[in-house]
Amino acid sequence: MTIREDEVRQRLRTVIDPELGDTIVDLGMVPSITVTGGDVVVDVALTIAACPLRTQIEQDVRGQVEAMDWVERVEIRIATMDAEARAAVMARARWKARDDAPETAVPLSTRVLAVASGKGGVGKSSVTVNLAVALAHRGLTVGILDADIWGFSVPRLLGMEGGVEARQGKMVPLEQKVGTGLVRVLSMGFLAGEEQAIMWRGLVLNRAVQQFLQDAHWGDLDYLLIDLPPGTGDVQMGLARLLPRTEMLVVTTPPVAAQKVAARAADMARKGYLRVAGVIENMSDFTCEHGTRYALFGRGGGQRLARSLGVPLIGSIPLHPDLAAAGDAGTPVAGGTGELAAVFAEVARVVAEEVAPLVEAQDCTARLIERVEAAVAEGVATGTAGEGAPLP
Repeated sequence: MTIREDEVRQRLRTVIDPELGDTIVDLGMVPSITVTGGDVVVDVALTIAACPLRTQIEQDVRGQVEAMDWVERVEIRIATMDAEARAAVMARARWKARDDAPETAVPLSTRVLAVASGKGGVGKSSVTVNLAVALAHRGLTVGILDADIWGFSVPRLLGMEGGVEARQGKMVPLEQKVGTGLVRVLSMGFLAGEEQAIMWRGLVLNRAVQQFLQDAHWGDLDYLLIDLPPGTGDVQMGLARLLPRTEMLVVTTPPVAAQKVAARAADMARKGYLRVAGVIENMSDFTCEHGTRYALFGRGGGQRLARSLGVPLIGSIPLHPDLAAAGDAGTPVAGGTGELAAVFAEVARVVAEEVAPLVEAQDCTARLIERVEAAVAEGVATGTAGEGAPLP
C-alpha cells in the first residue's frame, strides 16, 4: 500500500455505518483503494445490494476523500460482500455490541440527531427548536430532548410550560401541534424553575439524560432532536453509549475561531463512533433595511468547517433580530412566514431528504441477514425450509 492509499484509508475511518456503529474500514467494507496521481478509486462492499443506506454511505465516502487537498477525481465502486465477508462483519458488530447499550424508549425507526456546538452562544438551542418545528411542518412527529441540563432553554423558545405528568411510572413529554405535525418535548425546564440553578455533575447528569431516554413515553417518532450542552463533556460521552445510533449536527458561526472550536465537537463524536451528518452555520450575513448585506462576524466559517470534516453544509441561518425576538416570545420563526421561516424550511428539507432521510435502517445490513439466517435455521429444524418458505 502506498502512503497516499494509506492516507485515504485513514480518512475513511471517519465514515460510520449508522446501523452497526463502526467505521466502514474496520468493518471490512473497503477492500481496496487505488491512487493514481490525483485520481482515487475506492471499492466499497455493502452487506446487501439493496441496502437503503447505500446512498448515504457513498456520499460520506465521497465527501471525505474529496476533502483531501491533493485529490482531483474520485470514483466509488459499489459491490456486495460474499458470505464469508458478511460473517466477519456480523462477528465484529456483535463484538462491538458486547457492552450492550441499554434499551431506550426511542423507537428503532426514529432518526436520532444530536445538535452540538463547540461552545455556547452560537444559537444551538434556537437552531434545534426551529429545525424541529420546520420538520413538524412537513407532517412529521418530532421529539426534542433538552439535554442541556444546566442551561435548558427549549421550553421558553417554544412557549411551553407546565409539569411533566407520569404514566405507569414514566414521564409523558409535553406536546405541541405544528401544522399537520407534532412536537414532543422533555426538558429540565418542566421539572425545575426557570431561574433555579442545576448543580449536577458527571454521573448525575448522565443519569438525568438516561431517564429522559428510558423512562419516558416518547411514542412513535420520526425524528428525535437532542439539544446537547456546549462543549465535549459528560453528556456527550454518555449519549454515545446510551444511543450509539445517534448522528451529529454541528452548529457553528462564521468566525474561524468558532469553526475551530466546533471541530472539537465533531472530533469527539467520531471518537465515540457517532456519524457527523452535517454542519449548520448560524448568524451569517445581516441584511439591513436598505438591502445591503453585512458579514458582521466574517464569512465562510460554516463552509470551511463542513469541508474540513468532509460533510455537507446543511444551511446558513442569517443574523436577524426576529430570531431572538421570536425566541423570547416563545413563537419559533419556523412556524410562521417570511425569510427566516423559508430558510429553516429549506434546512429541514435538506435534513429530511438528503442528510438524514427516514429509512428502514433496521432492515439494512446485519439485522436483515440475521433474520434470514434464523428463518433458514428454523426451516431446517422443522423440515419446512425450501422454495416459497415465508420469512419472518
